[in-house]
Amino acid sequence: MSLWHNFWGHLHTILRHKNMVRRNCFRAGLYWQGISHDWSKYHPVEFWNGVKYYQAGKRSPNHAEKEDKGYTSAWLHHKGRNRHHYEYWIDIPVDSSLGQQGMRMPDRYIVEMFCDRMAASKNYNAQNYDDSFPLAYYEKNKGHYLMHPHTKELLEKLLHMLAEEGENKTFAYIRTELDLKHSPRW
Repeated sequence: MSLWHNFWGHLHTILRHKNMVRRNCFRAGLYWQGISHDWSKYHPVEFWNGVKYYQAGKRSPNHAEKEDKGYTSAWLHHKGRNRHHYEYWIDIPVDSSLGQQGMRMPDRYIVEMFCDRMAASKNYNAQNYDDSFPLAYYEKNKGHYLMHPHTKELLEKLLHMLAEEGENKTFAYIRTELDLKHSPRW
């Protein structure tokens, strides 16, 4: 594929994903997070690697970059700037003998992570998507996740609710049962 094709294809994939996440975040009452979600994807290290390793919207360019270089500079940049990724919250606790741990994420970012996972599943499985896809992807990889117990519990609850009861019920639960207005933004 030509660089020109990759440029427009990657830009289209980003915009489609951001629009889906924005709609999901708005349904959850997270308006600013819906608007500002993944702004770092336009940073040169993320954007141009996305163009170079464009996968025709079938999978993340990060996978191809990792296969090529053994790591992905785009992902390392992205996860360090976006609080809705649990990897952003990995740190060494006060008792450093425990090693790296997942720190507790504010609920607003767990909900944004849920919205992001849902949108990514829709983006990469366009015609075949159903509400069980985000849970299935999570289940396939969860043994490798370094998450705080609260983060894991809430994310799993939302993914199961989506798979078993659908979007409307899940977003109604988020809006009525979670106190996102008082969830810290730090």
